[in-house]
Amino acid sequence: MSVDRIPTAQQSAYFLSQINKASAALNTTNQQIASQVVATTYSGFGNQAQVLTASISANARNDAYKAATNLATTQADMQDTQLTNLSGLVTQLKKAVSDAVANNDPTTLMGQVQNIFDQATAILNSKDANGDYLYSGGKTDVPPVTVSSLSALVALPSVSGAFNNGTDKKSVQVADGQTVTFGLTASDIGTGLMQALKDIAGFDAGAGGNFNGSSSLSQAQNDFLTNQITSVGTVAVNLNTTTAQNGYAYNQLESASTEQDSMSTLYAGFINKIQKTDMAEAATQLSLNQTALQAVLQVTSSLNKLTLLNYLPVNGN
Repeated sequence: MSVDRIPTAQQSAYFLSQINKASAALNTTNQQIASQVVATTYSGFGNQAQVLTASISANARNDAYKAATNLATTQADMQDTQLTNLSGLVTQLKKAVSDAVANNDPTTLMGQVQNIFDQATAILNSKDANGDYLYSGGKTDVPPVTVSSLSALVALPSVSGAFNNGTDKKSVQVADGQTVTFGLTASDIGTGLMQALKDIAGFDAGAGGNFNGSSSLSQAQNDFLTNQITSVGTVAVNLNTTTAQNGYAYNQLESASTEQDSMSTLYAGFINKIQKTDMAEAATQLSLNQTALQAVLQVTSSLNKLTLLNYLPVNGN
């Protein structure tokens, strides 16, 4: 006669499944603590997977916007510096003309005009860190100002011939559906000044000019330069307006960058909340999983040792 164990096959299978379940839970918690993430696959995040993937995608898009915005901000800042320098050249030109009229002495005027032309051309033909012409209007490999001397400028039928830039103005997408235009072209910012320089140099080259050879101003020279004071003043006003517009674009970019930083922090919070392991919670869960596994192992072991002998009377009792 055999002595059967009490647990049935169904009971043994049930407790084995409980052991596997408790063991799997313990392994999952161990992995979460070791990797510091809740899961290594999207399926492991359950109904949070869709929110996680959307947050990761939005964060990546925001990072791309931020990188582009930073480059645009750098250029807008550079443009501000150069527009300020151009405004300074216009101020110098106005002072040179005003001094010639006030002192009745034009002998140094053309030397100053030449110097202003050289500096203005250098600014308008400046390049960015990548070697592209800043004010090219899309024609990044071609100098936007084509003339290299005052005489070449004077020889042009129109001042527009001094510029070879395109018409495209740089813009950047700073957020979904939001774009900021910040680019400028050489003709936008340089036409007024170049026209004034062309007019003065053209008059100087004419019959009534020759400022260098004049110890005092003729009536024609005086009248011309007096009118130029007003014209150059208009150039200064227009250039200041362009500088203000560039400043507005710069502020838009700075504001967008601040918003991008905020969104980056927000997305990172979403992602970490779903993806990262709460170490305190995981430690508690680890202890619970260990206790659960130990309990089911102990119960299963105890049941497997039970037989009918455990219930038979001892010593005839």
